[in-house]
Amino acid sequence: MAELNLGKGLTAGKVASNVQKKLTRAQEKVLQKLGKADETKDVAFEEGVINFNKQYTEGSKLQRDLRAYLEAVKAMHESSKNVQSCLADMYEPDWYGKNEVDSIVEDCDVLWTDYHQKLVDHALISMDTYLGQFPDIKARIAKRDRKLVDYDSARHNYATTHKTKKKDGGIKITKPSSLLERATPGWAQGILSAHNVAQSSLSRSQAEEELDRAQKVFEEINIDLQEELPSLWNSRVGFYVSTFQSLSGFEEKFHKEIGRLDQDLYDTLEKLEGTDTQESSRKTGTSGASSSGANRSVSSVSAVSGKEKEKEKEKEASNHTLRPGGPPPIPKSPSKLRPAMPPPPKATPSKELKTENIIGLFDEAAAAATPDINITSPSEPTNWDSWGESAAAAAAPEAEAPTEETPEVAAESTEAASEKSAEMPPGFLFKLQVMHDYAANDTDELEMKTGDVVLVITFDNPDEQDDGWLMGMKQDDWLQNKEKAAKGVFPENFTQRL
Repeated sequence: MAELNLGKGLTAGKVASNVQKKLTRAQEKVLQKLGKADETKDVAFEEGVINFNKQYTEGSKLQRDLRAYLEAVKAMHESSKNVQSCLADMYEPDWYGKNEVDSIVEDCDVLWTDYHQKLVDHALISMDTYLGQFPDIKARIAKRDRKLVDYDSARHNYATTHKTKKKDGGIKITKPSSLLERATPGWAQGILSAHNVAQSSLSRSQAEEELDRAQKVFEEINIDLQEELPSLWNSRVGFYVSTFQSLSGFEEKFHKEIGRLDQDLYDTLEKLEGTDTQESSRKTGTSGASSSGANRSVSSVSAVSGKEKEKEKEKEASNHTLRPGGPPPIPKSPSKLRPAMPPPPKATPSKELKTENIIGLFDEAAAAATPDINITSPSEPTNWDSWGESAAAAAAPEAEAPTEETPEVAAESTEAASEKSAEMPPGFLFKLQVMHDYAANDTDELEMKTGDVVLVITFDNPDEQDDGWLMGMKQDDWLQNKEKAAKGVFPENFTQRL
């Protein structure tokens, strides 16, 4: 009768054999745990298995972390690529360095791609190859454990078959116990005994053959693993060194190259800012010149005499009109003008002043009440004709009756001047009133609100003064904090001189 075929290469005999092996191994493990059967131990091999499992766990963790690192590099590449592309799209064709920026964006993308590919080739693939040998060795260790159980079972079976005791040099035959043996006639008892002896000899021979076969299979697997496990454990050092050297080397080279491109981009954008500043300054200068020319034309038409025209031109040379609609632009060009010195203190009238001197003082007060327009002070357009006539009328009495100061008046004026200088900060020049709010854009700038009074002082280093900028501090801050008052620079065209 043919064997039943249950599948590819699988027959009923093999299935039965596998089932019998599993039952035998399970029975042997139970006996070993109960202490009824001894178990073969190999301490050195067990230590090797512990090291193998530790090495496999560490390698698997390194592989996961390396894959996560590569995913992060890929995500960073995409983010950097999007930012660089956004810059390239916003960078207008007529701006300085357009070609350089496009080249930098392209080089950055190439660097990221090359960096990711090198990590894959020299780190990830090497890591996968290193871990690829562990599953096979792990399967062989499990097979060795099974063959060791088979070897112990065969050894115990062989020992059991050789436990028959001999008495008087012969084999002791037990009394028949089965019904067949009891029913056997006396003359056939010798034949049955001889058969039992033959069966016992056959069982011992089979047990010996089974032990030899199990021992041979076990020793083949065991010897190979005894050589491979220590070698694999020692190989981890060289692998970790090469992996992290490649990783750090590629990362160092990448950051150097990307840093150089970042520096090139920074320099290009800095030059673009300088170019834009120069163009803005030229446009501001052109518009200021055209505005000044227009004012001169209007003033020439409205003049009534040659002297008034000359006065108007002089006034226009030292004044300008307020730009309508918001605060003026903040100056940026280097300074060429020095701040004006404050006017000397006026004398206080006393009882001994002559009549003409008193009249002269009133004339001076009237002249002081005349609006004084600073070179950068924003103010509304002024009727220069009426202003010229008022100035001439105020100056006429003063020219006709010069004042003479008595010694008492001079002494009082000197004391007033000393008291005034004592109340002002060192290097005080003059006062200004803020006409527009100004928000400080840097730590060395002065925050100002409309209506604030600012005390202008000299720069510690005159070379640091820029055109259109002054150094000063708020009067309220000075009166409260004196030397601790905050000082800073501010645009002069946001203020008006008092």
